[in-house]
Amino acid sequence: MDVLQRCRRLIFGAKLDPLNPHTRQHIVLVAFLAWIGLGADGLSSACYGPEEAFLALGAHTHMGLYLAAATAATVFIIALAYNQVIELFPSGGGGYKAATRLIGPYAGLVSGSALIVDYVLTITISVASAADALFSLFPASGQAYKFVSELGLVGLLILLNLRGMKESIQVLLPVFLGFFVSHALLIGYGVSAKSGSLGALVPNTLKETSELWRSSGWLFTASLFLRAYSMGGGTYTGIEAVSNNINMLAEPRVRTGHLTMFYMATSLAFTAGGIILLYLLWHAAPVEGQTLNAVTFKQIIDTRGWGTEHWRHAALAVTLGLEGGLLLVAANTGFLGGPAVMANMAADRWVPRQFRQLSSRMVTQNGVLLMGGAALGILLWSRGRVSLLVVLYSINVFLTFSLSLFGLCRHWWEQRRFVQGWLRRLALSGLGLLVTGFILMVTLAEKFTEGGWITILITSTVVAVCIVVRRHYEAVQAAMELVDDSYSLPLSWDDDAQSQALDRKQATAVFLVGGNRGAGMHMLQWVLRHFAGRFRNFVFVAIGEVDKQSYDSDRAIRSLQARIENSLRYFTSYCVSQGYASASYQAYGADPLEELTQLTLKVLDEFPDSVCFASKLMFEKETFWTSLLHNQMPLAMQRRLELAGKEMIIVPVHVPEPATRERMPIT
Repeated sequence: MDVLQRCRRLIFGAKLDPLNPHTRQHIVLVAFLAWIGLGADGLSSACYGPEEAFLALGAHTHMGLYLAAATAATVFIIALAYNQVIELFPSGGGGYKAATRLIGPYAGLVSGSALIVDYVLTITISVASAADALFSLFPASGQAYKFVSELGLVGLLILLNLRGMKESIQVLLPVFLGFFVSHALLIGYGVSAKSGSLGALVPNTLKETSELWRSSGWLFTASLFLRAYSMGGGTYTGIEAVSNNINMLAEPRVRTGHLTMFYMATSLAFTAGGIILLYLLWHAAPVEGQTLNAVTFKQIIDTRGWGTEHWRHAALAVTLGLEGGLLLVAANTGFLGGPAVMANMAADRWVPRQFRQLSSRMVTQNGVLLMGGAALGILLWSRGRVSLLVVLYSINVFLTFSLSLFGLCRHWWEQRRFVQGWLRRLALSGLGLLVTGFILMVTLAEKFTEGGWITILITSTVVAVCIVVRRHYEAVQAAMELVDDSYSLPLSWDDDAQSQALDRKQATAVFLVGGNRGAGMHMLQWVLRHFAGRFRNFVFVAIGEVDKQSYDSDRAIRSLQARIENSLRYFTSYCVSQGYASASYQAYGADPLEELTQLTLKVLDEFPDSVCFASKLMFEKETFWTSLLHNQMPLAMQRRLELAGKEMIIVPVHVPEPATRERMPIT
């Protein structure tokens, strides 16, 4: 076992204490690291978004000048609008919370479902695009290894993210900076090398546009540009990542978020707009088996005449290697943002509560594993075809954009009498909504039969599953409220009342209690009836689970501690009022099963003559959903204690079906 534990620690890292103030310092990101960890998704889209837009122009490449300007402007419009989401929801949640709070829960459900699918596709398309960039350097015979490489890269990213955010970001830091610096130099040199053409670029563009207007009409000209503009929608994906993950940023969060968004928007606008300008100046044309970036950069490097052909090929290899590396950093964003969205949706009971849980490394491990597994599934299905993945990707991104910005427009209109500067904010949100809504509609219309219907089907399926989960949790909550009303007893305890002294040699009942007082009191009354006079000591044990929401702030941690202390005080006060010797124990951690096991074994060792009791929900109809959606900790604890030679009895708590719910008397 020691060998296994050492291996686990080597792979996943040492356990972190959630109550230690230094732990959060290990987790949170300053603006610079957030730009890398969250902004890479947006910046990496310059590897495929501008290419899609430029190729959509067909033979009318002169309109690339308008496209470069429109792309840069759109980045800043969306980024500035999303700064408002950061201000309104500084605890994170981004597009999901904006749609939920500003429009309604079902709008939030659609937005959250689209975001989940979007982040899965972020991983898939980024890894597939990275492989495309890297394998542009190899001959056709090397393409056979590309798909296997993509699968391996997803597996590597899963492992990095199970260790924690800073570890994954720090590993990829040199790649991100190398990409930005190398591409900035190439754009700068590529534009300056064509400085002789720059003076004539604007008048030539206007002249060719005028000729196209006269020969084909204004409708064709405008439609051609707007279609190309919409096909480049992948360029703007990733801008929402900061607002979705604002809770991961260092304090003050809003200021850090704004600074991160500024870094992201500036770098993306410069890179994406600059690359389109390079396509135009260097007359880029597609080559089989190579990306348009690879073709353009090769032209620039060859023209520069850096050393021998060997050195020029090496320079191109480094450039495309960094491009592929940045796409892997972008794929990492899916492992940060996706689990964060699911944690927020789990708090609202749209997805199983397990997705709120943190691992010993303070990572939403279940979310990381699901995102990675889903990405592998889509990669296997699509065989890594970027042309298909970019369609699925863009539709969901702009669906979330449009819902969030519509919510902002509605919010500022409703607040127009109470907030100064509401008109400016409304105008910015409205402009953003106009842009994102237009791109969404054009992409759906153009690409519906080319894969657009698939993303609608996938997202609709996620929505349907979430509705089923929510309805089940609501039914169980209603039943548990009935259990609580039926079994919990009103107490008026005396703060000065003292428990009888515990005699550790006497028979002791150890109760594992949770958040439902009725279930805990039902268990206590059951023991008093079935073991009348058997026990002299009554000990209550509770674990405070530090999940994603609890760990968002110090206030949330203190609230969790207060709930646990009040719950334990309720049970010990009842025992004191009945003349029983009583005590309580508590612990906190991200892995409740592990924490509960350690604490319970400690208590059982302190009281040698003891029996452990725990309650478990028992449904009239046990289904796949009940086992998936509800904690199986009592059974897991029973197995662990029995292996340790300790006794544990599970007391069933009947959960009635809606049609048969009646008040259950305490007899």
